[in-house]
Amino acid sequence: MTDIWTPTKVGNLEIKNRLAMAPMTRSRANPDGTPGSLAAEYYAQRADLGLLIAEGTQPSDEGQGYIFTPGIYTEAHVEGWKQITSAVHEAGSHIFIQLMHVGRTSHPDNTPGRIRAVAPSAIAPKDQMFTLEGMKPIPEPRALTLEDIGRTIRDFRHAARRAVDAGADGVEIHGANGYLIQQFFAPNANVRTDAYGGSIENRARFAIEVAKAIAEEIGAERTGIRLSPGATLGGLEEGPEGPDLYRYLVRELNKLGLAYVHLMHLGDDTLLADIRRSWDQALIVNRPGRALQNVGADIRAGMADLESYGQLVLATPDFTARLKFGASMNVADRSTYFGGSAKGYTDYPTLAAEAAV
Repeated sequence: MTDIWTPTKVGNLEIKNRLAMAPMTRSRANPDGTPGSLAAEYYAQRADLGLLIAEGTQPSDEGQGYIFTPGIYTEAHVEGWKQITSAVHEAGSHIFIQLMHVGRTSHPDNTPGRIRAVAPSAIAPKDQMFTLEGMKPIPEPRALTLEDIGRTIRDFRHAARRAVDAGADGVEIHGANGYLIQQFFAPNANVRTDAYGGSIENRARFAIEVAKAIAEEIGAERTGIRLSPGATLGGLEEGPEGPDLYRYLVRELNKLGLAYVHLMHLGDDTLLADIRRSWDQALIVNRPGRALQNVGADIRAGMADLESYGQLVLATPDFTARLKFGASMNVADRSTYFGGSAKGYTDYPTLAAEAAV
């Protein structure tokens, strides 16, 4: 029987186990978007997992939403990420960098040059954003023109190339969690009347074009995508057509031969089964809040090729060792999730360190 310890393939990579680290924003980059000095240690500590998916990383100035998130589009960014990818490879794992354009989930205070956010349509999310001056209402974004859409796709393409230049094994397109790509899916955020709005096919078009561009640039085997069907983050409402949009989208993406789909599964088991049947490459399933005793359940049931974990891995560098020994996991310190130093980042204890003490 296939279990979490059975090796597998993602694209052309041999993956030593079926556990993946989910991408998690930690807001510890330098102000220019270069990854911070502790990031290499942080990721290498967790390299016992078969695949690490790095935190959301903006492909352009315009794509930034939060303070101190990393970028991957300048030479400085590339040099910073090289330290991380080298450390992960030396520790025996593989790493994909997640490309995250937040769209309307932004505030000018958090971007270089105080850039106004862009989105499919000029509709604000009715939410607030943390800035260095505290919480502020998110202002109305500017609707992307057709020229803007083409430029944004080129930004994704450029960032993917830069990620590979930095030694990443591939990139994950962030098409989930209320950010730009998912904003195109949701009728309450996308009221366009051109080729990118209205029908399911039109609302899925931007995601497909981004995936095509990146696959052409770095290879489909190095390209993954994260999706979160039904997620309402950022005030999105996908409506009754939502599941059918994802069925169509996955079928179209499957034609490209991408390395994987990374699915944040929120309970629609029928949709999960349909995606499983429609997808020929690796399927990574993330179930938020999955109980520890259920680790590996989707793999054993044949519903996933890998399972990804976020908070448990954030707090437990030796996650795989503790699973093998049946040891308890560390408790995550939520106060240190975003920003700060080594505390709550690289100082979580391991079984080996505790034994040495």
